[in-house]
Parts: sequence; structure tokens; C-alpha cells
Amino acid sequence: MVHVISTINLKGGVGKTQTTIAVSEMLAANYGKKVLIIDLDPQTNATVSLMDESKWLNMDKKGNTIFQLFSDKVYGTELFNLEASIVKNVSNVNSGIKNLDLLPSSLRLIDIQDKLPLVSNSGYFVKTPITVLKESLSKVIENYDYVMIDCPPNLGLITLSGIYISDYYLIPTVPDILSTYGIPQILARIDAFKKDAGIAIKPLGIIISMYRSNNRLHDSIIDSLKYRERKGDYPRILTPYIPLSVRVSEAAEYQTEVSTLGQKYGYDLTEKYNNLVKEIMKYVE
Repeated sequence: MVHVISTINLKGGVGKTQTTIAVSEMLAANYGKKVLIIDLDPQTNATVSLMDESKWLNMDKKGNTIFQLFSDKVYGTELFNLEASIVKNVSNVNSGIKNLDLLPSSLRLIDIQDKLPLVSNSGYFVKTPITVLKESLSKVIENYDYVMIDCPPNLGLITLSGIYISDYYLIPTVPDILSTYGIPQILARIDAFKKDAGIAIKPLGIIISMYRSNNRLHDSIIDSLKYRERKGDYPRILTPYIPLSVRVSEAAEYQTEVSTLGQKYGYDLTEKYNNLVKEIMKYVE
């Protein structure tokens, strides 16, 4: 059975993409899960962290990225080739991790997102851009154990198309005021969308990233999050907390090839990500 999980925060720079990548790599490498990462973010950070940039640019020119999928729906074309667009065995670990696949993003998603409302006006029948991903990926999603969706830092139509096919969503956040400010909006908007769309998505939890131990602000914010969790206002706070580390930034460099996840993240950080994955699997499976 496939488990589809979106990662989202309304603020950038909170570890959303790196969380998606690390969790996916651990699932595939440590637990033998077949994983597909869908990069919905036009910043393309997940894409360029997992595959060679020149190969990605060539694929983008040929229309073999998520951009073409949405563009086809806007302009009524049929150029997107799903099989040609999924990159197999991605990552800079050991020349690629077996069973870790990627549907890459494109910078051109920025140009198409404002045109997505036009999908509803095309053809003779009522259509919605919300179902674009589901219609296009339904044939392959069931081939995976996990589908991880890296969403843009907003709740626009592209993000909602990812939420529409998701069973769960994760909210990675830095424990500071600005990064946690949008959590109530995320919960309320997705809950309203869930009711309108008739889907059964659930919040899987909040992930603390870039945590600084013995930092009064961070500890105070975490205490506040836990209080809201106990009240039932917020979903569970997952553990362990992912610390602020230069290794996280270094891990995003695809050109630096390593042999193991321990070399990529450092052994302490690898252990924390692995424990986080075990907690996610416990709740999902």
C-alpha cells in the first residue's frame, strides 16, 4: 500500500526540502522502501540536490519535468511523458540509491502557476487544476511504498494538487516566531480544503529542524508547540529534533559524491534522521 506524504510550510528556509530528501533517502536505503519524490517547488532545490544539473536542464528542455505536466493541462497539449520524466535511483550517495526515484521540478513552474485557473475554462467540460497530479500520476503511484511531495511555500493551486493526492502532511519548522507563525493557517486551510474536496488527508506531525540546544527562544517555542499539541490544537511534535548543522547545507551539494548516508550527513545527524523516519513509519504503517 502506498503512503503519500506532503511536506509544507508557508515560510522558506525551514528545512522543508532537506527533510523531504533525508526522509526519502533513509526510507529507500535503510528500509528497502520504494520511494518517489515529487518536486512541486519551482525553486527546484530537491531536484538539483538529487540529480546532475546538466541532465536536469536537458530534461527540462525536452519537457520531461513537472512543468510540462501542468502546461499540458493549461494549453490542451499532450507532450508530457511520465515514464521519461521519472529519474531512477537518484541521490549523490553511492552514485544513486536503489528504489529512490524523482519527478523533477522546473523553474518554469513560476510562469505556469498563475495560468492554472484557465484549466477550468478549457474544453466542453468542467475541469479543475486540483486534480492534475492525480489524473497524471495515478498509474505509477501504486508502484511505490512512499511518495514524498516537496510543496512550494504557499497554499496555491500547485500545492493543493499535491495535498489532494496525499494521505498525510508534515510541517517542518525552525522553532522561532516567524517560522511557526503560519502553522495555524496551514492547519485551517488544509482542513477546509479536505472538507470541500472530500479527501481524507491527516496531519502527520510537526518536525523541528535547525534546532539549537540550550537556546532559550528555541526551547520556549517548542514548549509553546507542545502546549498546543496537548490542547489538541496542533498535531504531534515528532522527535528527535533535527539540529542546526553545516552538514545539512553540505548535503544539498549533489556534485560531492559520498559512499554512505553517514558520510553525507555525519553520523549523529544520520541517526537523528533515521530515528525520525522510524517514528514516521510507526504512525503511517
